Amino acid sequence: MTEMRYIRWFKETSLADIAEVGGKTASLGEMYRTLGSRGINVPNGFAITAAAYRAVLDRADIWEQLRSLMQGAGDPDSENTEKAAADARRLIYDAGLPDDVAAEIAQAYVQLSEQYGTQLRVAVRSSATAEDLPDASFAGQHDSFLNIGDKDGLLEACRHCFASLFTARAISYRERNGFDHFKVYLAIAVMKMVRADLASSGVMFTLDTDSGFRDVVFINSSFGLGENIVQGTVDPDEFFVHKPTFEQGHRCVLRRQLGVKQLTLVCDDDLNSQELHNIKTPEPRRKYYSLSDDEVLTLAGYAIETEKHYSEQRGEPCPMDIEWAKDGDDGQLYLLQARPETVASRKPHNQLQRYSLKEKPGADALLARGRAIGTGIATGRLRRVDSVEGLANFKEDEVLFAESTSPDWGPAMRRAAALVTERGGRTCHAAIVAREFGIPAVVGIGEDGRELADGDTVTLSCAEGDVGKVYAGEIPFEVTTTELDSVPETRTKMMINLGSPEQAFRLSALPCDGIGLARMEFIVNEHIKAHPMALAHPDRVADAAEQEKISELIGCHDSGADYFIETMSEGIGTIAAAFYPRPVIVRTSDFKTNEYARLVGGAAFEPHEENPMLGFRGAARYAHEAYADGFALECAALKRAREEMGLDNIKVMIPFCRRVAEGEQVLAAMAAHGLEHGVNGLEVYVMCEIPNNVVQIDQFSRLFDGISIGSNDLTQLVLGVDRDSDFVAFDFDERDPGVLEMMRQAIEGAQRNGIPAGICGEAPSNYPEVAEYLVQLGIDSISLSPDALLRTIERVAEIERRQ
Repeated sequence: MTEMRYIRWFKETSLADIAEVGGKTASLGEMYRTLGSRGINVPNGFAITAAAYRAVLDRADIWEQLRSLMQGAGDPDSENTEKAAADARRLIYDAGLPDDVAAEIAQAYVQLSEQYGTQLRVAVRSSATAEDLPDASFAGQHDSFLNIGDKDGLLEACRHCFASLFTARAISYRERNGFDHFKVYLAIAVMKMVRADLASSGVMFTLDTDSGFRDVVFINSSFGLGENIVQGTVDPDEFFVHKPTFEQGHRCVLRRQLGVKQLTLVCDDDLNSQELHNIKTPEPRRKYYSLSDDEVLTLAGYAIETEKHYSEQRGEPCPMDIEWAKDGDDGQLYLLQARPETVASRKPHNQLQRYSLKEKPGADALLARGRAIGTGIATGRLRRVDSVEGLANFKEDEVLFAESTSPDWGPAMRRAAALVTERGGRTCHAAIVAREFGIPAVVGIGEDGRELADGDTVTLSCAEGDVGKVYAGEIPFEVTTTELDSVPETRTKMMINLGSPEQAFRLSALPCDGIGLARMEFIVNEHIKAHPMALAHPDRVADAAEQEKISELIGCHDSGADYFIETMSEGIGTIAAAFYPRPVIVRTSDFKTNEYARLVGGAAFEPHEENPMLGFRGAARYAHEAYADGFALECAALKRAREEMGLDNIKVMIPFCRRVAEGEQVLAAMAAHGLEHGVNGLEVYVMCEIPNNVVQIDQFSRLFDGISIGSNDLTQLVLGVDRDSDFVAFDFDERDPGVLEMMRQAIEGAQRNGIPAGICGEAPSNYPEVAEYLVQLGIDSISLSPDALLRTIERVAEIERRQ
């Protein structure tokens, strides 16, 4: 067999060959050669080298014509660029393929067919020699083709690929990133096409794409070919896997979100056709995830191994952006592309920038909700765009609003203050561009788009967690930048209170010692939404409308109990993973009866109380027959997070424990549900928020591993003030001498018994004199809201210096 000049097989290709095969193909070769031995599937194929591209231009003698066209292109955002790009592509396509180049491509195609069979379909993917670099990905700039089933189709696709080096978007990208148009060449990867059209596909990252948090693998998935995810035409399923505990042997999905998956992109059955078709995903199929848990974990393993390999090659940590697909023919998972992630991984690690609204928007100001991209806030006039042609009217600093976006929109998107799309997930084109340009975006707002009117002024907020919000009008906001290297150290442990899993990854960079209070109530309210007893016993819910809501919430889970356990464990697990291995103290539920009753199905299980603040709440519920089965679900969720997920940094805290005997009953109930105090390192704390907790601090200290002062309830009960009453609110004051004396006795009692004492109220951040008092007493930890952390650290450090 004659030696080939223009073809290089994947087995002969490595990262060292970017200059000849382009970044994409060099990475494919590297993956095929090295990752197979680690159990990772990569389809075989070959590169059509940059030498072939140069041969096309040399034989047709069109270099100078191309140079002339690029000189006339001018501003990369101008109309001249579009015309110059079209003329350049026509020149290259019309040049055709030299006979020797075409012959070698045909010969390689025959060899690949011998490996995979005559029914082989191939993917033909552009691979520029300046692509997939650490500082420029070139993602989506050049053309690729799928479902190529014969030699003639392959040769035609190659001509189009070579020409796509001069798309307007690629020209603009090179101009913007300082690349010489004539020092970037186009190579092509030809590879066995994975039949994802018969299964599912997607992208994954070895970090969280918005916060830059590096301890997770983030996976997007949808049915059919992956282009729908990239273009944002579907809302995909999302999964997170925690890397540290995965490497310890714990195989559990950390967190998931079911996507709508509106469309499925499939191939034409005719091998002579290269047509792709989007079909509506059947409604019943949308309600199920496009990957099983085992498949998610397999992909996570692939991603972790890939990151390790590329990090070894570079000699430094290298977060990765990876394409994957499941083959509907053999059921196997394959990696299709891997490149360094170039946006989130480059954010400064020693600097914390936080956006916040200066005023709380009114209840009627919220127009739409979707996935937040970035953490910023922006205000601008909304401009609806439905096509490339519509971009001509788009002005600088407007908010671009579309069903979805595509790479052709790139130049105009650079001018946007923010982006809003009706469809798409966190890895769609709009999201990728928003991160690269550093602008906020809210994607996948769905039917909320009907509330948005072209020309209206809106404010986008991505600073409130994973859920991005679009508000009516201009809402003032501020930006605070903190140099983390300048934050002083303290002897007192400084912790934060956190109930929202959506905020966890973003807040993990805060210089804190962990979570002093993670409330279950937020997860129940925002994610579970139904009363735990209604999920444990849906048959006891008489109201038909409530029954229907419960059925919808349970979805594809086997039971309401499974739904609660999975959702709660993933919520608290996300918080624990974000701060791992720092301690995370999770407080079991502390709703009052009136709050429980407002949950779906809650009215069937809650009594009416005149004063719920002092009624059936906290520890009193856990062993009581009216809530025992609900508490069993809470314990099962905690056990799953600690043992199956491997998040043993979780400590449990019991709220509103009135009597020592009540504490004993709770610990016995926990043990009966598999959460035995002291087993597998489980520590159990108690809230110190009732005068009896202080009076009997020695007895409570023998039962529990630590206390956390709940200053709100302690103040209320010491002063006899209902903190919900407007009439006596003026009497509620944590600085009262009686309250301070109770805090002193609690801290000294904990010290006397050798257990840690902390506080999880806002008093230390609101009142400098309270912070000084507690630090002088030697309190072990102070836990407060994230917004108050940095200023309180500085205050505590100053107090400690003066001691």
